[in-house]
Amino acid sequence: MKIQKNQIYTVRITDLGADGEGIGHLEELCTAQDGKEGANGYTLFVKDALIGDVVRARIVKAKKGYAYARLEEILTPSPDRVEAPCPYARQCGGCQLQALSYEKQLAFKDRKVKNNLVRIGGFSPEFIERIMEPPTGMDPTPGLGAPFRYRNKAQFPVGRGRDGRLITGFYAGRTHSIIENRDCLLGVKENETVLNTVLSFAQEKGIDAYDEKTKQGLLRHVLIRKGFATGQIMVCLVLNGPRLPEEEVLADRLFAAVPGMTSFSVNINREATNVILGEKTRLIRGKERIEDQIGGLTFSISPRSFYQVNPVQTERIYAQALEYAGLTGRETVWDLYCGIGTISLFLARKAKDVYGVEIVPEAIDDAKKNAERNGISNAHFYVGKAEEVLPQKYEAEGISADVIVVDPPRKGCDEACLSTMVRMRPERIVYVSCDSATLARDLKYLAGNGYEVVKGRAIDNFPGGVHVETVVLLSKGEIDSKKVRVEFSLEDMDMSGFQKGATYEQIKAYVLEHTGLKVSSLYISQIKRKCGLDMGQNYNLSKKEDAKVPQCPPKKEAAIMKALKYFQMI
Repeated sequence: MKIQKNQIYTVRITDLGADGEGIGHLEELCTAQDGKEGANGYTLFVKDALIGDVVRARIVKAKKGYAYARLEEILTPSPDRVEAPCPYARQCGGCQLQALSYEKQLAFKDRKVKNNLVRIGGFSPEFIERIMEPPTGMDPTPGLGAPFRYRNKAQFPVGRGRDGRLITGFYAGRTHSIIENRDCLLGVKENETVLNTVLSFAQEKGIDAYDEKTKQGLLRHVLIRKGFATGQIMVCLVLNGPRLPEEEVLADRLFAAVPGMTSFSVNINREATNVILGEKTRLIRGKERIEDQIGGLTFSISPRSFYQVNPVQTERIYAQALEYAGLTGRETVWDLYCGIGTISLFLARKAKDVYGVEIVPEAIDDAKKNAERNGISNAHFYVGKAEEVLPQKYEAEGISADVIVVDPPRKGCDEACLSTMVRMRPERIVYVSCDSATLARDLKYLAGNGYEVVKGRAIDNFPGGVHVETVVLLSKGEIDSKKVRVEFSLEDMDMSGFQKGATYEQIKAYVLEHTGLKVSSLYISQIKRKCGLDMGQNYNLSKKEDAKVPQCPPKKEAAIMKALKYFQMI
């Protein structure tokens, strides 16, 4: 029979899609409300349904081989289904997995990452199972059974309810309809106090909400940020105009009502756009920025700063990236898409030098100030596109990379950026991703250009939702992506054995790939002798008494010294 809109089917959910929707297949025993049999094997995507549920679902959009459906009734609940603590969970749609036990949320996200690496990245399932480490979850919030209250930032749209009241909350999925809610369980408790204060003030003063259809009205959004380590609160009102009536009065009320209130400002955005913040922000009371701390580092945060929303899991993400980077204090590290320098400063404490690149000028200004604030002098920051800054610094100024750390937005890395990374040939690449689909695509490119995926781990930065962070380590391999052949003669070979730290062939390979120079075992032995390393009694002695032994040129000596330092032999 033909599947049509508004038909209701009974279906068992056997899988979850990437966006958390339940997936079931209509079999002959699943009948429509009119008693006719369903199409055998036809796929339904049912929002809010979970694996193991048997549900009645109403068709909302039918295609040839599949349809989207709305959950009408749960006939048999999944054994993994829990009571969602938030009464708005299904309406809002921001917490697609809130009704799933947290253990199974982690399993879903781990499987999602692995599936993308196989399906999009082209890696074998066996390989991915072997290299992926167990996912890192978050401790549950007392009394709620799962992690909540973890978001340090929230942006609430303001509108009018059907009764004319000013309301705020979150947009329902793919709409501009506001689901009224002043106390989202993902956010901090102070949010509710801030919103109550702002909305009562606006109602009292006759301040109207911005209307998406007419583009009229003054108050568009309420942005709230909290420094979890400092307790500092920032409130920024986004306005469709230059000023808020009696804004000093509202400042008095906020500073009196909200514990930790530190910064109150307005942001002007008069554009007919979905972008929340405009270019200009004006301080009304307090400080322009608030501070927070992660891993012993202090960061200054403005209304427009990019700063991870979950500070607890962010510290774990950065710790994982630092572990994978394998820094010993001698490496030159590039941090691409560095934002306000959060990862850069973590790395700088273990590296020789860190170079951060970010296209947003304000973010680079923040990064430089954050480095100064934390007393870190070996972190250097540049404004621009990574694919433009990297070759300039590498080719024109000779700044190399032992390690590259990349943390791009959801769209992943530009191919020009990936190409530049490959040309710079770092020993290791650490890829921090907020979208496992684009991660898989980029890993496929890097793996096809000589890099080996060594290990990775999913880290749950968004409990209750479908998004997940992933950290992956890639290694260049034994020599490099082009498998450079190192030529040597038997006369050049050191037959006395291997020096602790590296063989002669490893030293030759290192020098060749980093400088393009070929060095002999004789030259290596001369430099090792200069450094007081044991060479063996009869190493490379000529049988001719008057033989002249060539001496290592200064340029090659410097290259060999760099290799000895790299292998921790000196």
